[in-house]
Amino acid sequence: GMMNSGINQSILITGESGAGKTENTKKVISYFATICSSGKRKEGEASLEDKIVQTNPVLEAWGNAKTVRNDNSSRFGKFIRIHFNASGKLSGADMVVYLLEKSRLTYQQPLERCYHSFYNLMSDHVPDLKEKCLLSNDILDYWYVSQGKLTVPSIDDKEDMMFADEAFDVLGFSEQEKYDVYKNTACMMHMGNMTKDFVPVGKEEQAEIKDDSNAVKVATLAGIDCEWMITYFCKPKLKVGTEWVQKGSTCTQASNSVAGIARAVYERTFRIMVEKCNQTLLDPTMKKVHYIGVLDIAGFEIFDYNGFEQICINYVNEKLQQFFNQHMFTLEQEEYVREGLDWANVDFGMDLQPCIDMFEKPMSFLAIFEEESLFPKATDETFRNKLFDNMLGKHPNFAKPNPRPDPDAHFAIVHYAATVSYNLTGWLEKNKDPLNDTIVEMIKNGSNSLMIQCFADHPGQPIEAPKDDGGRKKKGGGKTVSSYFKGQLDDLMTTLYKTEPHFIRCVVPNTHKQPGGVEPGLVMHQYQCNGVLAGIAICRKGFPNKMLYPEFKARYNILAAKLVAKAKSDKNAARAVLDTIKLEAEKFRLGHTKVFFRAGILGYMEEVREDKIGAVLAWLQASARGKSSRMTFKKLQDQKLALYCCQRTIRNYYIGKTWLWWQIWMAIKPNLKCTQFGKYKQEYEDKIAEAEANIGKAIADREKVQAVYDGLAGQKNELELALKSGGSAVQDIIDKTNRVEAMAADVQKSLAEVLARIKGEQDQKVALEQQMEKTNATVAQLGEEVQNLEGVLTSAEQDRADKDDQIRTLREEIAHQSEMITKLGKDKRSIGDSRQKVEEDIQTAEDKCNHLSRVKGKLEQALDEAEDALEREKKVKGDVEKAKRKVEGDLKLTQEAVSDLERVKAELNQNLARKEKEASALSAKIEDEASLGSKYSKQIKELQSRLEELDEELNLERTNRAKAEKSRAMLKKDIEDISSRLEEAGSNTATQVELNKKREQELARLKAELEELNISHEGTLAALRMKHNNTMSDLGEQIDNLNGNKIKAEKDKAGLERDLADARAGLEEAVKGKAELDKQGKLLQGQIVDSNNKLDEMARALNESESTKKRLQVENQDMNRQIEELEAAIANGNKQKISLTTQLEDCKSLADAEAKDRAALLTKYKNMTTELENLKEKIENEHLRKSDALKALSKAQAEIQLWRSRYDTEGMGRIEELEGARGKLQARIVEAEENVDALNTKIANAEKSKNRMTTDLDEISMEYERVHAAALITEKRSKNFDKVLGEWQAKAADVSAEIDASQNEGRNYSSELYRLKAAQDETIEQLDIVKRENKNLADEIKDLLEQLGDGGRSIHDLDKQRRRLEQEKEELQAALEEAEGALEQEENKVLRSQLELSQVRQEIDRRVAEKEEEFNNTRKNHQRAMESMGASLESEQRAKSEALRIKKKLEGEINELEIGLDHANKANAEGLKAIKRYQLQLRETIQAYEDEARLRQQITEACGIAERKGAALSGEVEESRALLDSADRAKRQLEMEIGDSRNACNEMNAINSREMATKRALEGSLHTMQAEIDAVLQNAKNAEEKSKKAMVDAARLADELRAEQDHVTTQAGAKKGLESQLSDLETRCSDAEAAALKGGKASMAKLENRIRELESELGSVQARTSENMKAYQRAERKVKELGFAQEEDRKNQERMSDLAGKLQQKIKTYKTQIEEAEEIAALNLAKYRKAQQELEETEERAKMADVGIQAVRMA
Repeated sequence: GMMNSGINQSILITGESGAGKTENTKKVISYFATICSSGKRKEGEASLEDKIVQTNPVLEAWGNAKTVRNDNSSRFGKFIRIHFNASGKLSGADMVVYLLEKSRLTYQQPLERCYHSFYNLMSDHVPDLKEKCLLSNDILDYWYVSQGKLTVPSIDDKEDMMFADEAFDVLGFSEQEKYDVYKNTACMMHMGNMTKDFVPVGKEEQAEIKDDSNAVKVATLAGIDCEWMITYFCKPKLKVGTEWVQKGSTCTQASNSVAGIARAVYERTFRIMVEKCNQTLLDPTMKKVHYIGVLDIAGFEIFDYNGFEQICINYVNEKLQQFFNQHMFTLEQEEYVREGLDWANVDFGMDLQPCIDMFEKPMSFLAIFEEESLFPKATDETFRNKLFDNMLGKHPNFAKPNPRPDPDAHFAIVHYAATVSYNLTGWLEKNKDPLNDTIVEMIKNGSNSLMIQCFADHPGQPIEAPKDDGGRKKKGGGKTVSSYFKGQLDDLMTTLYKTEPHFIRCVVPNTHKQPGGVEPGLVMHQYQCNGVLAGIAICRKGFPNKMLYPEFKARYNILAAKLVAKAKSDKNAARAVLDTIKLEAEKFRLGHTKVFFRAGILGYMEEVREDKIGAVLAWLQASARGKSSRMTFKKLQDQKLALYCCQRTIRNYYIGKTWLWWQIWMAIKPNLKCTQFGKYKQEYEDKIAEAEANIGKAIADREKVQAVYDGLAGQKNELELALKSGGSAVQDIIDKTNRVEAMAADVQKSLAEVLARIKGEQDQKVALEQQMEKTNATVAQLGEEVQNLEGVLTSAEQDRADKDDQIRTLREEIAHQSEMITKLGKDKRSIGDSRQKVEEDIQTAEDKCNHLSRVKGKLEQALDEAEDALEREKKVKGDVEKAKRKVEGDLKLTQEAVSDLERVKAELNQNLARKEKEASALSAKIEDEASLGSKYSKQIKELQSRLEELDEELNLERTNRAKAEKSRAMLKKDIEDISSRLEEAGSNTATQVELNKKREQELARLKAELEELNISHEGTLAALRMKHNNTMSDLGEQIDNLNGNKIKAEKDKAGLERDLADARAGLEEAVKGKAELDKQGKLLQGQIVDSNNKLDEMARALNESESTKKRLQVENQDMNRQIEELEAAIANGNKQKISLTTQLEDCKSLADAEAKDRAALLTKYKNMTTELENLKEKIENEHLRKSDALKALSKAQAEIQLWRSRYDTEGMGRIEELEGARGKLQARIVEAEENVDALNTKIANAEKSKNRMTTDLDEISMEYERVHAAALITEKRSKNFDKVLGEWQAKAADVSAEIDASQNEGRNYSSELYRLKAAQDETIEQLDIVKRENKNLADEIKDLLEQLGDGGRSIHDLDKQRRRLEQEKEELQAALEEAEGALEQEENKVLRSQLELSQVRQEIDRRVAEKEEEFNNTRKNHQRAMESMGASLESEQRAKSEALRIKKKLEGEINELEIGLDHANKANAEGLKAIKRYQLQLRETIQAYEDEARLRQQITEACGIAERKGAALSGEVEESRALLDSADRAKRQLEMEIGDSRNACNEMNAINSREMATKRALEGSLHTMQAEIDAVLQNAKNAEEKSKKAMVDAARLADELRAEQDHVTTQAGAKKGLESQLSDLETRCSDAEAAALKGGKASMAKLENRIRELESELGSVQARTSENMKAYQRAERKVKELGFAQEEDRKNQERMSDLAGKLQQKIKTYKTQIEEAEEIAALNLAKYRKAQQELEETEERAKMADVGIQAVRMA
């Protein structure tokens, strides 16, 4: 971001103390230092990045300490700027530190430790360090640094000292500078011991030092004189007027002075170390363009005691959090609006400006703090009062303190993270930070160079100071710690606002420093406070990721390059890209200059881009690989042709060796011209060379001949002219000319011949040159081809080596994968077994859950009512607790705020009155709670009984599970035996395979039909189950109603027993009713007989289904035989495969296309591996199905065992009748287990066949390896290998087809097994239904017996029961009819599928027969129950006497309850009396408390009077000081009179006037120079500010920075010149004064008498001032006495407050006793009301019984 945008960056690492800010800062700095290393390093010097990293050990050692929350807490803040040049490399760094915690140096809490540097010095890492620093070997010798913890487990002090010592060397500290730092640190430790050496002397308790050993060490390390240091610590110098006065100090004042110097030495040493680090890290030769700032400042802190440092740290965190909110919420949303997005601003409620205004506004916290710090008479109390007067109620963030955890806290501030209570004790002194100026002056004049540098900016206490130095001192001395810190913070915030911030939020996971421990509440509170949750909200709601259009276009142009090229603007281009990838419109927004994305969408864009780049690279790779393959193919093809040529040549050679014609040809060939091309070529080359050598001579001869010819032609022309002129000479000339012409003709002929010869030779030369060029070209071409062929050969060899390596690695990977597969198979089997066990446990748990859910349904109504009542009671209880907390808070406020006792008294009275009303109102509610408690206790008892029943059922389930596991082991053994037998069964022929295929097709068709029938059957069974469940739920509700009626009947029993004598007359009519019921029972028996007949028909249908099941088992056996045949066929395939391998070995020399074959084999291997994985998945599915079957079996066995145990427990009275049925059931169970065993054997066989298939696949993979090895050797027989490969592929396809067929068979077997399991489950469910019906009927009979046994029922009730039984009978008949219809439908379906379900029908027949027997048994039981009903009526006579006895017993209990009620009323009355008595005692204690308050007020008034007296005395002291000042003024006036007397002299007048004029001129020039110096200083400051701004603006203002620096240097030179002029002027002034003194000695003698008189007056004034001082000391003693008296009064007041607290505790105990008594009374009252209600109910029942009896009698 910095390099792209050119904006400086900042990283704000924030969080609570101990969250890891410092560690993250170190990681960030190390990262930048490593990544952006410049690489420049001078020889023998550490690099810049090493220096940056090495600042951490130094700063941590001198600035970090252990706190309660953190072992390595930074007790200062730092802002580190890492500078970079234009290329992004490191060019320097600097840092600014904030607010080092100085109070830790002189005081540590018990669980904390001082700065690490002290303990590092004591670690003995540096050998001579202790000797030079005068240290001992025990840290306990130095109490300043041993008040808390001495060691930290997570910190090695010796190792840290090693790192710090090395860091000093890397950072460029010299040996002297390093040891000066160590000495200053050790000096602070010795100063702590020195504070213990002060001893009070005399009445005034003047501090002195008796043992100066520690003082000598301090003075030695500081480089000052020991005696003067002790003197100035005990009696510091003060300047009073123009003279210096020594002020005496007490031990406390002297110790505080030493502590102040110690803190200042440590802090200033730390700052000098930081400045030295900055000088080392800033390289002026490197250009600084940008920087990244890392802010690590103390996190938000909340301790038990929060002081000045904590409020400064928390104030900084408020500012930083506001900066975060401004950047995250405000600026982010403003950017949305600025970019034109459709956005509604959201207020996240994170504005911290009110809290910041409370700190910074005028007349707010910091302003009041500054004002009080500068006010001399200000104290902590006045500071607190001023804060409360100006801020409480005006600023919502300012509040009263919370007494917990610090009861002495003075005020509280509501921060963004929490409300923190602060204790302002000692804040004013810390803010002033006073130092002993005399000691500072000594240190500045000492020999320790580092200490001199520490206090260089401090004015000290010069003995002879310039006159204007006081003004300058006053100007710089008003700077307080808070104002300095605020200025630093403002500069920091200005810098941060000029950068682009990034935030790192550190979170404390837990408060116990436990690794891996997370407290969710703590983490979420931090997230909420520091704005992370709100930031996540705006990120999810807004568009956190944004990108400029040019950047977006440059990065994602690849996604839609054509559309982007056509786009007219960047925005359209971005829209085209987003439309191309089909991104939803809700996921992004297009602004004016940027693209905005939702959270996570930018990552999706990167994935799409990577996919596109991957596609392009894949295309490039495919093209490159295709080109490479074609080149290799071409090479191989050329090699093949070359081989053919070589073969052909060799064959021809061997043929020609014995062929005579060839021998003749070989003999003739050397004589042929065509074979002597080289010879002729050489001859022609020689001729060409000779011609070229002679051609120059021939040309020269030709030129000579041409010249002769030209001369002859001229002569000819002359002769022709002469001939024209005539004469005989013409004939001679003609003859001569003829001869000459003949000679010329001859020459011409010879020239023509020569030219023809030259031309021919030139033609020959050209032809030869052309031939040479052709031959050279062919030679070059052949050379290039040879080189290409050599390169191809080397690449082919390299490819071959690479392929060999690949094959080798593939083999290794295959072996490794096979090993992994075997391991995973073993793991999978073990996991499958464990999962099966877990699923069985889950199934049993689900059954229990279902049972408990039914129980839960019955309890929900009662629970709902109870919960409603409980909610009401909770609300009432909450109101009571709120009122109670309010009362307690009021009491605490009364204890703390003594001045507000009257108001608190009124509030307490009101609260007491209100509480009495509430107590009276709560008494009734407590009674209701007691009644509810009794109800709940009953419900708890019922639930406990049910839990006991469930525990018994759980034990039964466990026993059943053990039995099932035993049976499972037996079944496994049987399965293994059967599988061994099946393996011994032999193999079949190919014809049997074809027959098996046909049978498999028929079987598949039959299975499809069977599956359809099973689906329809399952649908009907599901409908029947639904109906049965509905009927069962209705029956359950009826049972619940019957249980309710039973409870009501039990209640009615008590009332009916009293009227039992009257009910005897109704017994005869009851007997008649019994006869009628007998008739009805007979009718019911007839109906049961009919239902039994229907059940017989159902049993027949079940027998038919069982027969079909047996037939299916036979067919399954046939299928097993077919599987074995398939296995035999696979063995034959293996044999054929072996024969194929032999054929492959014969065809080794014909592998022409190695790459193609290899690729085909690799793809085949991948396919086989995928098929192997599919087979493994299918095997896993088979395992899962097997586990499901085993679960179903275990479930069925568990249910059978459950029903068996229930029948054993319930049918104890009819054991003989049920034993036969039990035997039949056991036989059926054995048959079902046998069926399951058979199915398990089938599954095992299928698994074995699949295992064989996997082994075959392994063999195939091994075969592939062998084939691959053969393919590497057989490169010459590709055609035959293609044929063999085709055959191999066809056979592999056959094998895969066989594997698919076997898999289909396995699936069919599993589906068949699943259907059989479903049928078994249905039969078991039907058996369960019948058993439940039997149980319900037995329960109803029992209920009827119990109801009849209760006796005394009227005919009306019996008629109701009869009608209810008739309704139930009709419902049972309807259910039976529905079951009949469903069974008829099933019978029809079974008839259609008789061939397939005969075995299932037989099993159903057997189970229906069992059900019939069970129905017969239940019918018999019904008959016996009806007979027992008559016997129960006879027993009512015996029950009458028992009822009378119970009635008497109840009456006795009622009497006892009445007596208990009387006692409770009496106890209640006594409790009310006790309450009144306690109220009187409370009033008395309140009155006593008020008296004590009045006494305290009187004492405070007396203290105020004493304070006023002290103030008056201090006023008198001020008056004495004023008198002293007036004496000083008189002295000055006398001095002026002396000056006037000097002026009286005539001679001196002239000299003085002349010299004074010069002096004034000099003073004027001096003032002007001072003004110029101030201007220069101001300009220097301005230049420094400009330089800072220039550093922020980086490269753009670098030139201005240099200009300003040059200007500063020029101004500094001017300043030095002015200072030299000033020194000259001062010397001249001193010379003038000396001259004036020489001339004025005479006048001075005259004025000495006057001076002596003034001195005598001064002595008298001093005597008066001494008297005033004595009076002042007496007043101080009085003030101390008053203070002691005030302390005693405070102690008395504390004793009274303790007494009041004890009384309040007693009141609380009395209240608890009263509440317990009220609860007892409420319980008794509830019992009484309950008894009364039961009595009323019994009376009503008795009345109803009387009415019924009268009606019977009337009838």
